[in-house]
Amino acid sequence: MVNFVEAQKPLLHFLIRRAGLRQQSVELEPGTVMSFWVPKDKATKKKGSINNEIVPEGKSTDVEVLNENCKKTAKERPAVVLVHGFAAEGIVTWQFQVGVLAEKYDVYVPDLLFFGESETNSKDRSPLFQAQCLIAALTRLGVKHCTVVGFSYGGMVAFKMAELNPDLVHSLVISGSVIAMTDSISDATLERLGMKSSAELLLPETVKGLKALQSQAMYKKFWFPNFLMKDYLEVMFNHRKERAELLESLVISNKDATVPVLTQKILLLWGENDNLFKVELAMDMKEKLGEKATIQTIDKAGHLVHLERPCRYNRLLKEYLATVTAED
Repeated sequence: MVNFVEAQKPLLHFLIRRAGLRQQSVELEPGTVMSFWVPKDKATKKKGSINNEIVPEGKSTDVEVLNENCKKTAKERPAVVLVHGFAAEGIVTWQFQVGVLAEKYDVYVPDLLFFGESETNSKDRSPLFQAQCLIAALTRLGVKHCTVVGFSYGGMVAFKMAELNPDLVHSLVISGSVIAMTDSISDATLERLGMKSSAELLLPETVKGLKALQSQAMYKKFWFPNFLMKDYLEVMFNHRKERAELLESLVISNKDATVPVLTQKILLLWGENDNLFKVELAMDMKEKLGEKATIQTIDKAGHLVHLERPCRYNRLLKEYLATVTAED
């Protein structure tokens, strides 16, 4: 039987390639590989892996970039890194943003560990480890400074990246996320949604479960046939055991939660009707982050704001990027 979601991947890959990106895998250490879409002039000619080392917390890397294409040129374009959420891999999440941004920026679209072709044999499932791996991979790809755009789970990873390496992460754009998933935020959200666990919501096993996730994540109520929902479950929800472990490692105790002192400018770009991370959470986060943070909301959009209102989202994103990159 044809899986219609899988069958659409070649078309999506074609469109991403037309936008000037190529697939590249980066081997961080034996057993740990991160998959990316990167600007074609930054990719190696051979679709292989680039070796690197994972940078421990609090340390920077001085790894020499072997790929000659990654050397800084006189007119190097600003880099933008798009970090996906929990329900889909990178280019599926950011399919409406890649082409628009690639006209002016060097766009990098990673797959976090246990999404797409990224994997590790490490037992560490924390957002911190994801951030360390992503920093190491970007450094290996020759990225010196970048704006990180993080959605949902990817937003938490983005905050960790900014805290670990402010020299690399010049600015942040966060949608539908929090600095850290505390047990109070997790419990309140699950209770409001009528879910017993994060896995029940974010790792659906049935078409009914996927429809429940879609209903909570979107403002507009789209209808998809059951066979298409089933195909999506088969393609996008692999590595179930490891992803369940990612969710378990995501939640921290309230007493362990701290607000990092970040030097970067931060845009909180939110759907007004986000039912997973309410706009009130974004406003509270803005106050905690201080004057460096600003908030923009988009009406008639839920958690999947970048997919529901892509034109509006892209316009606000481009306006912000033009401002922060002009300051470099």
